[in-house]
Amino acid sequence: MKLHGYFRSSAAYRVRIALNLKGLTAEHLPHHLRKGEQSAPAYLAINPQGLVPTLEEDAGAVLTQSLAIIEWLDETHRNPPLLPQDPLRRAKVRAFALAIACDVHPVQNLKVLARLRQLGVPEEKVAEWAAWANREGLAACEALIKHEQGPFCFGDKPTMADLCLVPQMANARRFGVDVASFSRLLEAEAAAKAMQAFADAAPDRQPDAE
Repeated sequence: MKLHGYFRSSAAYRVRIALNLKGLTAEHLPHHLRKGEQSAPAYLAINPQGLVPTLEEDAGAVLTQSLAIIEWLDETHRNPPLLPQDPLRRAKVRAFALAIACDVHPVQNLKVLARLRQLGVPEEKVAEWAAWANREGLAACEALIKHEQGPFCFGDKPTMADLCLVPQMANARRFGVDVASFSRLLEAEAAAKAMQAFADAAPDRQPDAE
């Protein structure tokens, strides 16, 4: 398999964790997002959105969107499962993951922040926007799992929820958000980061890390 990504991309980070948990290897092909390499014609031919990650599986099929990739990995490599068997629990895990992947991450990602700058928004306001998006979204996520048994987001094993949480917590800190009040999220993050699969997927451990 080939994984197109960028060391700091939180979406690619999620997929790296999933690959590690499943014991799978992939050739990592970096695309420097700040240099616009994701907009190169050769890459757009693979992923018309010009986003990372993109996974090329061994038979040649191309998969985009991190959660779709993670669910495909989970369905084709069952152990360890990243979604619960119980339908209600699966829905809760998906809801948490989607809250981050669809409602928090997109509005503070590089593409949106670049557009704000193009519109003339001052840099300090751009930073405030990103911090606000993270702070508001993580506060909701804290409430979603407040009464869930830990130490992970949903029980004693990592799920797709944790794969989304850990990269987003890193984003929040990068934008200066004080996460000290999110005690339940911090508990889940600590449990996840203690696992080698999460540690090896961290941005600073990637070949293209700056």
